[in-house]
Amino acid sequence: MQLTNKINSKAAYASMAADCTQLIDEQVAAKSGLSGVALKTAYKVINSLGNDYVKGAVQRLLPEALSALSPMWAEGLEQGNPVDYLIDQRDRTADTLLNATDARIEKNGGGIVGASYNKLRKSIKQDVVDAVPGLARIIGKHAA
Repeated sequence: MQLTNKINSKAAYASMAADCTQLIDEQVAAKSGLSGVALKTAYKVINSLGNDYVKGAVQRLLPEALSALSPMWAEGLEQGNPVDYLIDQRDRTADTLLNATDARIEKNGGGIVGASYNKLRKSIKQDVVDAVPGLARIIGKHAA
């Protein structure tokens, strides 16, 4: 079953976006070193666009991200546990999410968000891989 069929209301997307934003906040806060400084700086710039900017951006991206992840979710259902499957396939899951985000950024043009994203794009894959377990659990919670 398509994830977008399971998570299909504005309220569900808003709740899931809030959970994802909390995960992003935690992931960014945990970063250290030079790459952590760059990521935190970019995140601060994006957050300066408005208190709920990140949550809104996540909510707008969710339909495309869930649609992109649906084939993997279906494979996970066949394996018995889609959450564990996304975690086990975290590299592929991260690539799928980044491809959906790339398409969204390209479609909507650049602006400050696109410029920040494009500067960090090559270095953030591992950050997304690291976030996959938390994201998979969020998806599982909302798709239940």
